[in-house]
Amino acid sequence: MIELDGAEAGGQFVRTAVALSTLTGKPVRIRNIRGSRPQPGLKVQHLEGIRSMAELCDAEVIGLALGSSELEFKPKKLVAKDIVVKIATAGSIGLVLQALLIPASQLPKPIKIKFDGGGTFGKWAPSPYYMQHVLFPLLGDKTQINVIRDGFYPKGGALVEVNVSPLKLKPLNLTEKGKVKKITCLSIASSGLRERKVAERQAETAEKMLVEKLGVKPEIIIKYVDSVSAGTGLLLFAESNSVLGGDALGEPRKKAEDVAAEAVNNLLFEVENGAVDRHAGDMLLPYMAIAGSGKIFVSQITHHMLMNISVIEKFLPVKFSIDGEKGKPGIISVNRA
Repeated sequence: MIELDGAEAGGQFVRTAVALSTLTGKPVRIRNIRGSRPQPGLKVQHLEGIRSMAELCDAEVIGLALGSSELEFKPKKLVAKDIVVKIATAGSIGLVLQALLIPASQLPKPIKIKFDGGGTFGKWAPSPYYMQHVLFPLLGDKTQINVIRDGFYPKGGALVEVNVSPLKLKPLNLTEKGKVKKITCLSIASSGLRERKVAERQAETAEKMLVEKLGVKPEIIIKYVDSVSAGTGLLLFAESNSVLGGDALGEPRKKAEDVAAEAVNNLLFEVENGAVDRHAGDMLLPYMAIAGSGKIFVSQITHHMLMNISVIEKFLPVKFSIDGEKGKPGIISVNRA
C-alpha cells in the first residue's frame, strides 16, 4: 500500500492520489488530510469525488466521512460505466471532475458523468468552462461538457452533464510563449442580474483593458443563466501556440468592473510569464506522466504543483525535473524512470 502524508498539502493532493489509485489499481493510505488548511480533513466535494471514483473501480474505502483526516482507498478493476455525482452544497464541480477525468479518460469506451448539485463557479477552483476551453484543447481531449444550469455560492444547485471520451495521450511540448492571436471573453451572470447589465459591464471593461494592454479585441460571449443563487463569473482565454486562461468570480458588493479587471490581470500574468498558465500546468501533470514524457513552460511553479508531482511519482514509473524556482516561471519536464 502506498503511504502518503498530506500535512503540507490541500485537497488536490488527495484527489490526485485517489484518481491514480483508481487508474493503476494500487491501494493508498493518506494521513493528515489537508493538514495545511485552516479547516483540515475531507470536505463535501472531496467526499463526492472519492465516492465517484470508488464507484468506477468498486473500491473499498475506509475513513470516508466529513472532516476525516485519514483515508484508505483499495481499488478493484476499473470499469467503464455512467455515474451520477450528487453535491448537496456549492462545492466545486470542476474539482470533482478534474479528479474523475484522470481515470475516466483512460477507459476503453465513453462514459457519461452527471452532476446533480454543486457549483460551476467558486473560489480557488476551475469552472467547467475553463476545462472545456483551456484544459481540453491542450490535451486534445474530445470530452464535452454541457452546463444545463449553473451553480453559485451559497446554494449551488448546478446541473452538468459530461460525455467523457477515451483520450489517447501524446507527449506535450509547450515551452515557447507565442504571440496572442485571439482572446475570447465569456461573461456569465444569473438571470436576475440582467436588468443591471452585469454580464455586459464585465465584458465591456475586459474588452477595453485587453485592447489597451495587448492590442487584441476579444470575441465576446454574453450569457445569462438560470441558477438557484445569484452570481457571476468571467473567463478569458487567449490562443497562441497554446491556450492560457484567466478568470474571476463575482461576489456580493464586488462591482462588475472589478471582476473584469481581476480576470484581465490574471490573464496578463499568465500570458506574460509562460506558455501554460499555472492552473492548467498543475492539471496537466498527471496526463504528462501517463503519456510517459513531456515538457511545459509554466507561468509560475506553485506549491500545488510540487505536491502534485510528489504524489504522481509514487504511482507511476516517471521522474519529474524542474528548471526554475518555486513562485517563479519555470519548465517542468517528465520522463520514464
